[in-house]
Amino acid sequence: MKLLYINIAVFLTVKIVGVFLFLFAVPESQFSMVDWLAVPAGIDQLLTRPWTIITYMFYHEGFFHILFNMLWLFWFGQIFINYLNEKKLLTVYILGGFGGAALYILAFNAFPVFQEILPVSKALGASASVIAVVIAISVYAPNHSINLLLFGPVKLKYIALITIFIDILSITGTNSGGHIAHLGGALVGFLYIRQFQKGKNPARGFEKFMDKVFSIFKPRPKFRVTHKRPMTDYEYNKEKVKKQKEVDRVLEKIAKSGYDSLSKDEKETLFKQGGKS
Repeated sequence: MKLLYINIAVFLTVKIVGVFLFLFAVPESQFSMVDWLAVPAGIDQLLTRPWTIITYMFYHEGFFHILFNMLWLFWFGQIFINYLNEKKLLTVYILGGFGGAALYILAFNAFPVFQEILPVSKALGASASVIAVVIAISVYAPNHSINLLLFGPVKLKYIALITIFIDILSITGTNSGGHIAHLGGALVGFLYIRQFQKGKNPARGFEKFMDKVFSIFKPRPKFRVTHKRPMTDYEYNKEKVKKQKEVDRVLEKIAKSGYDSLSKDEKETLFKQGGKS
């Protein structure tokens, strides 16, 4: 749910900023949210905005883009947590986003077909991260079934295979970069779970790093320090006389009614005094 909140918060923030930019007639050539948050395919641009390899996986522009991504994340995230845990979900989401960006950048710089659009191409959205989660849990629990409208119960392994098949065929379409990024996320999700099933944690170092990062934002317990003034001789002697009177009263009660007549507090008083003698 926190991942959903972050994505929605970023979406709303970007939209609100866009309203102010519109009202103050700030031209897109002067300031563009896409330039600052979406990950560019060009290496030279990426070097000047390295943070975009993280921000792009939380940044959406269209309502239906974020809607479908968040629905997929919610549905498959719930299944993921039922089998694994939230920390691994976050790990797969972030690493899947990294994998998606890496394959997208690599493909656009390696294949001649993308050379013309390379300088202006940018990727954005949580799709690669979400696909990483979908593939990871589909590999971990392939026979887990979910009910799909018009289709009834369908096993996760079939959903994963169809998703990857569609992404491969869609590379020739208008959103080549997005579908390549999906495949990068899928590859990370697959490799992560395969290693986990072998008893290994391929992201141990990353998880420790994330723990340290999040520990910065966790509230620390507050300790109240009090300084006690040492007693004066008068106060010490007064307290000593008071305690002695209490001991004398307890001893007198024992003499009259026996030890069993003492209360718990009176026995405690006698025990403490005996320990000091």
